[in-house]
Amino acid sequence: MLSDLVAGAIADASERRAARSLSAVQSDALARPAALDAIQALAPADRVKIIAEVKRASPSRGALADIPDPAALASSYEHGGASAISVLTEGRKFQGSLADLEAVRAAVSLPVLRKDFIAEPYQVFEARAAGADLVLLIVAALEQKPMQELFDLIGQLGMTALVETHSADEVSRALDLGASIIGVNARNLSTFELDPDLFGSLADSIPTGVIRVAESAVKSPADVAHYRSAGADVVLVGEALVTGGDPVATLGEFLRS
Repeated sequence: MLSDLVAGAIADASERRAARSLSAVQSDALARPAALDAIQALAPADRVKIIAEVKRASPSRGALADIPDPAALASSYEHGGASAISVLTEGRKFQGSLADLEAVRAAVSLPVLRKDFIAEPYQVFEARAAGADLVLLIVAALEQKPMQELFDLIGQLGMTALVETHSADEVSRALDLGASIIGVNARNLSTFELDPDLFGSLADSIPTGVIRVAESAVKSPADVAHYRSAGADVVLVGEALVTGGDPVATLGEFLRS
């Protein structure tokens, strides 16, 4: 599944590059105001912080929510106390787009994450051109050298990489990059099975000073509390917020966990 998602993302980026050149996107990226400080926004605090996600669909669940106005949803997340907004921009399986990210960026004052299958520099420049402050890098999807090059480019453009891991070896590779924010995704991106205890088994391998983000397997406040007790500074939540009917109330419950 992961290799198919990466291949699709690269193919879609190639189509966009044929319509808009790398040099044009680079120019747009460099013309953007400076990226927001995601490290400060997500720094450890006396309560858990939430990255709230704009997510229409997933490969495992199919359609989740229509979300005709992603900017309005993101604004409700900001009002509800989220510390950052994640926007799925992958179109094939998640039904997202860079237009969603641009709309969200214009609507909120929080850091915005481009959540996609990033594998080449063009996508990083696209992210900054659309207003992203954070960019997801998935260790399982990338060899170390090209991942380091993408990580460095993200930093050169003033953004921050959220480096996603699924094993102790991948955490080690993320640290070798110099990552300051490391996520542990409970969902295996090859099988899409969930392991809610994976974060807890890896948290101690993420040193103090690196922001720890728990991803996936969040349905209730108890799940957020479980991650918090295991050492999570931040929890990324998508499905539970877009399917719950009242994202502000749901977010409030999670923040009180």
